[in-house]
Amino acid sequence: MSDLSIRSDRAALLAEGGRVADFIELLKPRVMSLVVFTGAAGLVVAPGSVHPVLAAVAILCIAVGAGASGAINMWYERDLDALMARTAGRPLPTGRIEPAEALTFGVMLSLFSVMVMGLALNWVAAALLALAIGFYVFVYTIWLKRRTPQNIVIGGAAGAFPPMIGWAAATGEVSLASIALFALIFFWTPPHFWALALVKSGDYARAGVPMLPVVAGARETKRQMLVYTLLLLPIALAPTLLGVAGWIYGGASLALGLLFVLAAIRVLKDEGSRSAWTMFGYSILYLFALFALLMFDRAGA
Repeated sequence: MSDLSIRSDRAALLAEGGRVADFIELLKPRVMSLVVFTGAAGLVVAPGSVHPVLAAVAILCIAVGAGASGAINMWYERDLDALMARTAGRPLPTGRIEPAEALTFGVMLSLFSVMVMGLALNWVAAALLALAIGFYVFVYTIWLKRRTPQNIVIGGAAGAFPPMIGWAAATGEVSLASIALFALIFFWTPPHFWALALVKSGDYARAGVPMLPVVAGARETKRQMLVYTLLLLPIALAPTLLGVAGWIYGGASLALGLLFVLAAIRVLKDEGSRSAWTMFGYSILYLFALFALLMFDRAGA
């Protein structure tokens, strides 16, 4: 084989590897990791038990459904992504993936995840997964994001479904406890995302996205972030009050929640963006810690 042929084959392999990486990027793997973790927590803390193979299938379906939503979101928002420094390097704005490819990829993965969840686990979990995908695509991405500064508040419901889906995969039903897990993520989402929006408000302004810092200003955004962190204090205690978790979780959730409130107060007092960026990072740790504590509590029960 000639050197030219070897170089040509190597270039083809590199190009193919790049294509695979681009399609993986469409799935928003960093967002997916949080979705998978909270979905797995719902599965673990639910009463009863699920065969490990079926549990793995349920988590895979949640992951694929979340990735499918991300792919369709990137397809629809490719014009906005091209205007924002944070997203301009994504596969669609740069032309590395064609829009039709991204849409087909997202739709096929959506159908696959819902059908497999229904056939392997139960149709309640499949219906919730379909609802989460549809809510993220149609309610948040297409309807709310470009129209209202409350896009994150209402649209945040899409990201709150995974623990409910995991719970339903294990039990075949929706309960008050699973709704409490939904509420925890639902009320966590605004202060988490607005912290990032404060840092990236210039990007959103250039793209014409009516995020709260752009429309209402930084001061009002910071005030609302504090309100939501205060609301989270009793909401995060709900799993303990409902008997899903013990007081080890309850005490830790209260301590973590107070630190979240303290972070919001620091943001309120800070004229710059450093505290907002710190709060954004802490908000991710906060949610991971709460759901990890829920699973730890369940394991020790």
